[in-house]
Amino acid sequence: MYAIRYDTGAADEIRGPAAYYQRRILAEIKTHLTRMPTVRTNRRKPLPNLAHPWEAVPPIWELRVGEYRVFYDVSEVDHMVRVLAVRHKPPGKRTEEIL
Repeated sequence: MYAIRYDTGAADEIRGPAAYYQRRILAEIKTHLTRMPTVRTNRRKPLPNLAHPWEAVPPIWELRVGEYRVFYDVSEVDHMVRVLAVRHKPPGKRTEEIL
């Protein structure tokens, strides 16, 4: 099992959407990131070439939760997932545009 740690900015961003989306995002993080967070799935993928504003252990990963994207990195040594940001991604926008 991996522990989940939220950066300050990510914790603030989770509080932004309506309560329904907050609960859904938190539930998806718990479901998808506590076990095998570095396995590519339909909802998770690595973003190795992403230019990002965070200090992080490459690669940055993305978890898709409806129109929201959870960006995270993983420390295999500590078994820790660090949630870096949670952003709304409207249809037609690219990932780079929401950072």
